[in-house]
Amino acid sequence: MGARVFQHDWPGFGPQKNRALQYATKDWIFSIDADERVTPELRAVIEQAMIEEKADGYFCPRLSQFCGTFIHHSGWHPDYVLRLFKRNKGRFSDSLVHESVLLTGASSKLKNSLLHYSYLTRDDVERKVKQYSDAAAKQMYQAGRSSSWLGAILSGGWAFLRTYIIRLGVLDGKCGWQIAVMNARTTYLKYRKLHKMKIQG
Repeated sequence: MGARVFQHDWPGFGPQKNRALQYATKDWIFSIDADERVTPELRAVIEQAMIEEKADGYFCPRLSQFCGTFIHHSGWHPDYVLRLFKRNKGRFSDSLVHESVLLTGASSKLKNSLLHYSYLTRDDVERKVKQYSDAAAKQMYQAGRSSSWLGAILSGGWAFLRTYIIRLGVLDGKCGWQIAVMNARTTYLKYRKLHKMKIQG
């Protein structure tokens, strides 16, 4: 389709996306991941926003799917993410995982959702639990953070309660329960892995 492709090693999500910014040549950036889709309605408002230029960056509401079901609670929706921004007004954080756009300028919100097919199967869940907990533990270790076995257990328990009760995951039915368990496992594992890193030096 005529796209330019550049290959690099993998330094983490934030650093890799900042590399991509160096290759951009147009005034506006729209950042989209491989598991996300733009609807025709969202495309229309993106194009309008770039024409009007009422802000330097725009947040998209994101509607995510978990194993075949779109999730409307559990802290997953509307899940505003800043994805559209002027190239000279933003860059990505250097986070190894869960990077975000650092904007210098005014921001606004778009009204149509970006579709996010984040977890298609149970294998996706297991793979991402390991991937995210590994990257988060490494990031915290590099930042000088510390943890303990008890801290890992308590943090995992809090992640479950926050997702299932405070963020109303209970209203998402079976999927809400599974997401709360997944969040608890990821949180517990990242702190357990951090504790292990600290012990090993």
